[in-house]
Amino acid sequence: MRKTRWVRLAALALLAPFRVFAHDAPNDVTVRAFLKPEGQRLRLLVRTPMAAMQDVVLPERGRGYLDFENAGPLLPPAVKVWLSDAIDVYEEGTLLPKPRVEKIRIALESDKSFLTYEQALAHFSGPELTNETNVVWNQTFVDVLFEYPIQSETAAFSIQPALSKLGVRVLTVLRAILPGGVERAYEFTDDPGLVRLDPNWTQAAGRFIVEGFRHILDGTDHLLFLFCLVIPFRRFRLLVPIVTGFTVAHSITLIGSAYGLAPDALWFPPLIETLIAASIVYMAIENSIGAGTVHRRWMVAFGFGLVHGFGFSFALRQTLQFAGTHLITSLLSFNVGIEFGQLLVLAVLIPVLQLLFRYVVTERAGTLILSAFIAHTAWHWMLDRADVLRKFHYGWPSFDAVWLASALRGLMAVTLVAGLVWLMNLYLRRRSGFDAPRDSPEIQ
Repeated sequence: MRKTRWVRLAALALLAPFRVFAHDAPNDVTVRAFLKPEGQRLRLLVRTPMAAMQDVVLPERGRGYLDFENAGPLLPPAVKVWLSDAIDVYEEGTLLPKPRVEKIRIALESDKSFLTYEQALAHFSGPELTNETNVVWNQTFVDVLFEYPIQSETAAFSIQPALSKLGVRVLTVLRAILPGGVERAYEFTDDPGLVRLDPNWTQAAGRFIVEGFRHILDGTDHLLFLFCLVIPFRRFRLLVPIVTGFTVAHSITLIGSAYGLAPDALWFPPLIETLIAASIVYMAIENSIGAGTVHRRWMVAFGFGLVHGFGFSFALRQTLQFAGTHLITSLLSFNVGIEFGQLLVLAVLIPVLQLLFRYVVTERAGTLILSAFIAHTAWHWMLDRADVLRKFHYGWPSFDAVWLASALRGLMAVTLVAGLVWLMNLYLRRRSGFDAPRDSPEIQ
């Protein structure tokens, strides 16, 4: 029977009037999905543009309209290749077997059933499209209902969608409906790796430590700023209060941004990016004319660290969706990862600069050359980002209750920061040697 079925499908593909739609991958593809464990099964509902399933052979009729009645039997192989084989689902860390394809539907682009899980599930029980509907093949969706066997609906589930082959840029919008009414919404591009739908605090912490470590190593502007901190003070003992001040400061604004204390205006991100470039220019110039005392450099690093924290928050916005219920743990872990990255950079830069100033060029000449190069680079960044900033229009805020509440939160944040600065300042002044100038014998 199975052999006869495949013979019939092959004959249908040969005899039906069709075109072979061999086409390039579309530029932008949006995949929508719902995931819900129920009892001993897990349902995964997926909607994909038909155009994303490349090289699919579909029958046509009339003026190039899709032949719905003959297209149905040809969809399961395509669904297997492009969807079920590309998605892995885990229960308590164990890979589940490939799913059973319960139903497949072709839907029009105007269909709105995937707005909620209930509407999407009901869509699979509704009537199928027939040849009374005239539409070309690449103006339709493929909707699939997958079912996985599971042990318990209360288990910890993870998903790993490798859907990047569907297009040049693939955006996956996933909503997970978990027991107890918990609903999680995710948006990620291309292949995000393993996504834990309900991570515990250790899993969230581990992920965000790695994210912070990667971010500081990938952030050229943050690395240049750190480089400026290292050039005049090339010993760990001297750099500890400076780097600590920078870390404490960016932790404050990063956490504040995550809790909605930062402006949400469109001009704010380009403003911060411009200020970050300006901070590098300032530090490079200060290195050229003399960095002063460690205590003074700590104050400068703290001030600019507040600005850099907002920059970190922009990069973290998309990643925070993977924190689950552990927001503060994830934020602190991200900062820990940044600190590890900074320590690695210090461990590399300090001996390199020591060797450079000992055997290649004098300390003063080397400081001037490096600072000039950094200032030149950051200056062009600042001008380019300022051009972007100038394109925004600014208006006066509405002085209402919302503005007053925001202003009070801002005032509380400023008071907290001022208190931390005073405490750190008092602590450093009590430590011997931190008020000495850079060329003092106390810190040689």
